[in-house]
Amino acid sequence: MNSARISWHESDRMARLADLLDHLVALADPAGGWGYYPKTPPQVEPTCLALLALAGDRQRHEEILRKAVTTLCHWQDADGAFRIRGGREEAVWPTALALLVLECFEVDVAVRSKAVQWLLHTSGRKLEDPEAYRRDFDIDPEILGWPWTEGTFSWTEPTAWACLALRRAGFGEHPRVQEGLRLLLDRTFDTGGINAGNRRVFDRPTEPVPSVSALMLLAFAGLPDHPRLAATRRYLLNVSQRDADLEHLAWIRLALQPWRHDPVVADHLPTLEGHLAECYEERSRRRLFGPSVVREALTALALHAENAERLFAVPASPVQPPADPPPHRAGRSWTDRLISGLRGLGIKALAQLRALPAQTAVHIASVADYDGDLVAILERQFACFRDQVPLAGKRVVLKPNLVEYHQDRVINTDPRLIGAVIEMCQREKAAEVIVAEGPGHWRNTEYLVEASGLGDILRKHGVSFVDLNHDEPVAVPNLGRLTGLEFLHLARTVVDADVLISLPKLKTHHWAGVTLSLKNLFGIVPGICYGWPKNELHWRGIENSIVDIALTRTPELAIVDGILAMEGDGPLNGTPVPLGVIVMGTDLVAVDATCCRLMELIPERVGHLALAYRQRLGILPEERIVQLGEAIRDLSRPFETLPRFSHLHADGRQAAMGNV
Repeated sequence: MNSARISWHESDRMARLADLLDHLVALADPAGGWGYYPKTPPQVEPTCLALLALAGDRQRHEEILRKAVTTLCHWQDADGAFRIRGGREEAVWPTALALLVLECFEVDVAVRSKAVQWLLHTSGRKLEDPEAYRRDFDIDPEILGWPWTEGTFSWTEPTAWACLALRRAGFGEHPRVQEGLRLLLDRTFDTGGINAGNRRVFDRPTEPVPSVSALMLLAFAGLPDHPRLAATRRYLLNVSQRDADLEHLAWIRLALQPWRHDPVVADHLPTLEGHLAECYEERSRRRLFGPSVVREALTALALHAENAERLFAVPASPVQPPADPPPHRAGRSWTDRLISGLRGLGIKALAQLRALPAQTAVHIASVADYDGDLVAILERQFACFRDQVPLAGKRVVLKPNLVEYHQDRVINTDPRLIGAVIEMCQREKAAEVIVAEGPGHWRNTEYLVEASGLGDILRKHGVSFVDLNHDEPVAVPNLGRLTGLEFLHLARTVVDADVLISLPKLKTHHWAGVTLSLKNLFGIVPGICYGWPKNELHWRGIENSIVDIALTRTPELAIVDGILAMEGDGPLNGTPVPLGVIVMGTDLVAVDATCCRLMELIPERVGHLALAYRQRLGILPEERIVQLGEAIRDLSRPFETLPRFSHLHADGRQAAMGNV
């Protein structure tokens, strides 16, 4: 795209802004507030962003603003925090964004003071082995910011919102805010930009994320410059010139407005606004995604960035911080604890009664590449499982692996295979087919769908996409209890599916050893409940979390994309391997064990597979798995792993990883 060719006159810009604001008003819940998408329950984040967008025309939208602000205030808990509505009580990250809006609308000082108190007395969890984090992640873990969920590690996005909101409330000089700003600079790359929080994972540098980088830059608005802030501005300008994503561009336009005194920024702002105009029109033409309150609100704010800057402006005089800590939140009653204990005993009893069949079947198909007749291959495989998993008349949800997009890396389930699975389901007369994912790294799922090429596949087949990270959370009793969590919050789309198909990419993994159909299920828990990169689940133990999720919502079918796989430092930085297989089965443990054997890894030594077998989730021993289609010995080849997983190899060898 040549953004220099498109620009908006002031009248065009204001007309589009008015249209966006009218649309936001139309998307509001009648009771007050906004959900992430139409007809979804209101949540704090979309409500706050919509309020900020509409704040520039308060007189015209007075009634809807009054109702929404009143609703927002009613959502505040007694301790001052704002939590995910209908979700996990521990998910407290919306508090800072709510405070920012309360300040902009000058809500009753008692309401604002409670939110300030809560933020000033809340921090991320201290870690037991800080030196390991310095070594492995290139960060200083002893600098404390704010977490996504209570009792967990500090992450950049909630920390940036907290710094921005507390500075807006007049507490910019408070030690907690100063420490939060230090954390943000500590996590920022020397070359610019920031991600969820780690500059490196083991010996591999990570990469920045545009939206988080923009939010970080906003948190420093009006403060002295720093080389890493200057580098971040250059990074965002570079992204704005090559990126065609509306949400990214809106964030970048907002973030650069306070830094327009920078000559480089000033020179590029007209081009950026032209690019924003083009992407706005392009998204309207594509018609794949329905209205997103967050995207529309951010776009409206970007179209009126001068007004948005005033909303975020820091007061001239500091405010005296509240002296008292927030009231202690009441713990669970003894009756609640008793019920929880009885429920846990019942789940343990059910686990003991869970029976596995004597055998299960897994089908391996040999596939040269993605350009062959994948549908015919899938149909031949599925014929072996149709009686177990009938699709006719069913609501089928496909859960691919969509982590990040890099043009030169084999990271995600290939869109061509996803398209073939969609066509197979449609030929089987499924009533509805939905593709759904909740990536753990990037919140901007729409960007990943379009950039990866999946969007074109979905349009071709007339299939919708659901962002599980922002789907309605549903509390489901945890049928594993290995994480210590009584309930798991799963996405409504997955809970309501008649048939859930796990559709992962075959890869090694630097945390779990391998990532296959079971690890793929991390994407069915909404990020709004567990944070990014689903960090609480990592903190509670990846193996425990994988098995808990799989026991609680077990997919009916797994189809593994091993046509072009990944070895080494997966799930992002490994090396492509043309393994040339599609693996299908109804027992996910058996499917993943078969995939391990194709990689010449010992599945009994993969922590989450051994645990899943002990919990009677599925079958692990090779002699109990009937191999249909091709034989493992004819297609297997050795896969490299990181040295920390050398025990997965038959000879216990240290895999040669060159730069590790």
